[in-house]
Amino acid sequence: MKALVCLAMGAFAFQMSGNPGLPDNTPINKIQVIGSHNSYKRAIDPALFKVFMEKDSNRVKGLAYAHIPIEEQLKMGLNNLEIDCYRDEKGGKYAHPKGLDMAAGQAPYDPNGEMLKPGYKVFHVPDFDFRTDSYTFAGILTKLRNWSKEHPDHNPVFITLETKGGSEGSNTEELNVKAMDDLDAELVKNLGKEYIITPDDVRGKYATLEEAVLKGNWPTLQSAKGKYLFVLDDHGAKRATYMEGHPSLKGRILFINAEPGTPEAAVLIRNGSKEPGIKELVQKGYIIRTRADGDTKQARVNDRSYFDAACSSGAQIITTDYYLKSTFFDSPYQVYFEGNSKYIRLNPVNNAGNKK
Repeated sequence: MKALVCLAMGAFAFQMSGNPGLPDNTPINKIQVIGSHNSYKRAIDPALFKVFMEKDSNRVKGLAYAHIPIEEQLKMGLNNLEIDCYRDEKGGKYAHPKGLDMAAGQAPYDPNGEMLKPGYKVFHVPDFDFRTDSYTFAGILTKLRNWSKEHPDHNPVFITLETKGGSEGSNTEELNVKAMDDLDAELVKNLGKEYIITPDDVRGKYATLEEAVLKGNWPTLQSAKGKYLFVLDDHGAKRATYMEGHPSLKGRILFINAEPGTPEAAVLIRNGSKEPGIKELVQKGYIIRTRADGDTKQARVNDRSYFDAACSSGAQIITTDYYLKSTFFDSPYQVYFEGNSKYIRLNPVNNAGNKK
């Protein structure tokens, strides 16, 4: 068996409504899913990419990847997405990236003027890597809402959310408490709270979110159908700002990358799949997100060891840029589980209670 393909728990999976599925009573921390990294990212225009390669090829080749439209990813069965957001309170801040002036003959950018509207914007790197599946966060949320309306029985989708910018000296907007409140408000307005699994939902009757998690109070796949769980991917000032005034994340929409032993700990991000201790955290009840690859490095040399490590660790969320093979360079590298369901399975570490 190829090293890339993790041994799937095929004996426990079955078909539901024509799609690969799992037993309805499975808690969402007892599954393992594959999803995409920087899910919104479209390819840098070839003319601009050529300019970048001439300036710094070693650095730029890490940007040589792109994704199919988000709805197509969901249709394939991916159960994790990642979105980067930049605050744009008044609108227009990112409407004309510098890269548009660096090479002739590029494809049109934002023909409908969406970047002029107020609200969070979605792209990878200001001025340079700005092609996107949706210019606005509201636009992506609308796509997700429509997907859930059309597919009400879809498995829960985990979404890591990075609020980019806000650092001193950068040409980005401050990420203060109001900015975080605005982020929550966009989620509720454009997606709808009925489609979101919130920290309050998981905490339930327990005193803290972490206590609920350690007692196994995650929802089941049945109760989580058609919903999304969002995680703020930050461990510094932005995390502290989001928590401010919301102990144990009461009233907040996002989970956060909190430290084990704190009241807010539920979903933990461990990007290095070979980091020690992931399996132990999974066994305690936390949900862990890790990565199979990054910056095209593993894919270029067909290094499957990070994906193998992610699989065996039990990390519930494994992200990749290569659920499909690269179209930028020749490599057989591709990430999926073996079996009927290529992107979701019962967790190999903590699913003993679901075995028949």
